[in-house]
Amino acid sequence: MGLGLATRVGNLMGAFTFTSGDGTRVTGWRNEGSPRGGTAATLPVVISNGLGTPPAAWPTIVRTDSGFQVVTWYYRGTGGGDRPADPSRITIEDHVEDMRSLMDHEGIDRALVACWSLGVNVGFEFARAHPERVAGLMAVAGVPGGTFRAMFGPLRVPRPLRHRLGVTAARLGRRLGPQLSWVSERIPLNRVTASVINHSGFVLPAAKPDRLIPALEEFRTHDFRWYFSLAVAAADHEPMDLAFVEVPVTLVAGRHDVLTSMHDMLEAASRIPHAELHLLPGSHFLPLEYPDELASELRRLAERTDLRQR
Repeated sequence: MGLGLATRVGNLMGAFTFTSGDGTRVTGWRNEGSPRGGTAATLPVVISNGLGTPPAAWPTIVRTDSGFQVVTWYYRGTGGGDRPADPSRITIEDHVEDMRSLMDHEGIDRALVACWSLGVNVGFEFARAHPERVAGLMAVAGVPGGTFRAMFGPLRVPRPLRHRLGVTAARLGRRLGPQLSWVSERIPLNRVTASVINHSGFVLPAAKPDRLIPALEEFRTHDFRWYFSLAVAAADHEPMDLAFVEVPVTLVAGRHDVLTSMHDMLEAASRIPHAELHLLPGSHFLPLEYPDELASELRRLAERTDLRQR
C-alpha cells in the first residue's frame, strides 16, 4: 500500500530534505510538536510507513499535541525526493539506511518505531542492524519479512501461490504505470468516491472521508511505474528470524485485512515471546480507520520501554 505526496517539497508543511548514506537526497518530515518546532518535550517516534504513505495517514499520532515527537521519510523517488543514481538501490536495506540517516539528521539517538505494511520490514531490519536505537516496535498490518507471502490469505489464495501472485501484480502495475498515473489524476475525489471505496471491502467505512479523501489526493500524485518498481524490489525481502528482537513489541492486525492476513501476524507474534497482538475490526488501512486506537497502543508500548519523555 502507498500514498504519494506532491512533487514539490516546499508544498509540504513539516517537510525537509536530507542526504542518505549513498548520496541520495530523500524527503523527510517532522511534526510541529518536535523540539525543533519549539514545543514541549515529547516521546520520540519514527514512523516506518507503508510504501509511499504520507504522515497524514496517522492523524492522531502526528498531531502537534499528540505527545509524540514524530519524524518519518518518503521512500526514494517519492514525496519530492530523488531517485538513486543507481536504480537498483531501492532494497529494504537501502530504506534502512535512509531511516538511519533521518535519525542522525534529526539528532534522535533512540526512539519508538511505528511501522505499517511494507514499513514493518524496514522497521524490523533497522532494529536488527541498530538495536541500540530502537526502544520499542509497533507493527501495524504487516509482517517482518516475506510481505508478499502474507498477501491474499482472506481471499483463500493458497500460501504457496501468494508470493508469486503478489510479484506478478506488482510487475503488471509497473508495466501499466503511465496509464495508471493518467487515470488516477482524472478520477474525481469527493464523498461519493470515498463512499464507493469504503464499501469495496479493501478499505472499510471506519476510514472517514475527512481522512480518506486527503490521502487519496496524495496517492494520485504518484509516478506509478516508479511506485511499483519499489514494490517489486521489496518482494525480495525474505522472512526474518526474529530471535534477535529483545525490545517490547506490539503487533496490531486488521480482522478484515486482505493484504496482510491476521493469521500471518499471529504467527509472527508467536515467534516473539514478549510480543503483544491486538486485533481491530478493520482492513489493511488501520491508521486511517482507527487512528486514536493506534495512538493509544503506541502510548502503552512506550510504558513497556525504558524510554522517557524528553
